[in-house]
Amino acid sequence: MSDVWERHAEWWQRGFTEGADTEYVEQMLPLAGAWLAGFDRVLDLGCGEGQIARQTAAAGADIVVGIDRSHNQIREATARAGATGFVVGDAAVLPFRAAAFDAVVACLVLEHLDRLDEAVAEIARVIRRGGRFVLFLNHPFVQTPGSGWIDDQVLDPPEQYWRVGAYLTEDYRLEEVERGIEIGFHHRPLSRYVNGLADAGLAIEHMIEPAPPPGFVAQAPEYEAITELPRLLVLITRRG
Repeated sequence: MSDVWERHAEWWQRGFTEGADTEYVEQMLPLAGAWLAGFDRVLDLGCGEGQIARQTAAAGADIVVGIDRSHNQIREATARAGATGFVVGDAAVLPFRAAAFDAVVACLVLEHLDRLDEAVAEIARVIRRGGRFVLFLNHPFVQTPGSGWIDDQVLDPPEQYWRVGAYLTEDYRLEEVERGIEIGFHHRPLSRYVNGLADAGLAIEHMIEPAPPPGFVAQAPEYEAITELPRLLVLITRRG
């Protein structure tokens, strides 16, 4: 999995950072800022080139560390600076002592990991008691195999809706997110994440299913009903 991100690091940096992506600008970065506010020692897990880490440090956190398996991402994150430091590492074997952080954030990361349970256990280990884990996921129903937008012009009147496939079946597949760019996604039902968090001692305090932000909707006017479907799921948890 790490070689995929090594190969496509530049694609990510070009298309999703420094204001290039409306969902990050209008939704994910503001949500991360709001739920990480007030925490002094923060780990950005799967940090990519570090935009959440930089934002968190700029907001006043004392220590902000970013970690990612991709050397190319960490090299770029270090060049852009703005946080305490960036390191190459594996989410399933974090190189930090227990209770090293007040909060951990993982933004669109866990759905790409093969070793989910090990990663969640490690996240819980490095958070102090009472600390917070902020988890951003592509909403599991969006990642369900066989799902997709249906624009049915045969019916009278025509209908637009999102078809959900085999939601309860865990699945892994490569998805062509852009011509020539294939990224691996694990589909897991929501219960898999909720139960995994609970087993690791991370209690869910808030669940957010925001509507797509205006900038994204403006880019997809053909999807009239898109504002009624959450593309993003955010779980706010507390370490017991």
